[in-house]
Amino acid sequence: MTDCAVLGLLCRIAEAQSIDAAWDLATGHFRSMGFSRINYGFTRFRHQRTIGDPDDALFLTTCDADYAQRYFRGGFYARTPAFRWAERNSGACTWKWVKEAFEAGRLSADEVEAVRQNVGMGVLAGISVSFPEASQRAKGALGLIADPGMDTEAVEQLFAARKDEIVAVAQMMHLRIVQLPHLARARALSPRQREALEWVADGKTTQDVALLMGVSPAMVEKHLRLAREALAVETTAQAVAKGALLNMIFQYPPASQPQAHAAR
Repeated sequence: MTDCAVLGLLCRIAEAQSIDAAWDLATGHFRSMGFSRINYGFTRFRHQRTIGDPDDALFLTTCDADYAQRYFRGGFYARTPAFRWAERNSGACTWKWVKEAFEAGRLSADEVEAVRQNVGMGVLAGISVSFPEASQRAKGALGLIADPGMDTEAVEQLFAARKDEIVAVAQMMHLRIVQLPHLARARALSPRQREALEWVADGKTTQDVALLMGVSPAMVEKHLRLAREALAVETTAQAVAKGALLNMIFQYPPASQPQAHAAR
């Protein structure tokens, strides 16, 4: 792809109006480079060595639903050497080091088993991109799995020639996705719940919100209670904070729900 074409792709990703749109543009480009199987994860609630509640994290994959369930919800990702690298670093690297560490016996027992399971699924080579984050609680990473027939050396050659392009597309996708509403089903808010939280965030009282929304104070309390339940928090202040972190309030109406396979 020419530099001009890459710039055009970056602009389209930056203008995407949904997570799906940004994801489809980026993964379509990576697919053309030989990476049809792609995993992405992002959390704003990392604590020490955990990603927090999985329902608060965003997981996307182009792999099939069974793989998504096993890899994300089953926690397989956390046992892979690539995850360990992404957790501790920012930047991009190929998985050649995983192959070398495996052959040299430098991996933990869990990592050795994870590598063996990956080999059994045809996951032999690839690239990791770990994104720098502004918050110590946030972390995002992308894994590009090489297509069958593309070995470690082929990935090395591609990475050497097109690293900047790969990282630029990945970074733009990530930056756009984290700006868009996180629409996980487990954290869904109705339009009225979002509106009530937004008015509370503006400093309005229950009586004020009732007048502004044209409903009774009891109905406002119901909307806020359901919002707290959806966001799995105890107080309305916590709901406002979490809703803002997940880009679920003060946003344009969502264009669509994410359709990529995800274990939420």
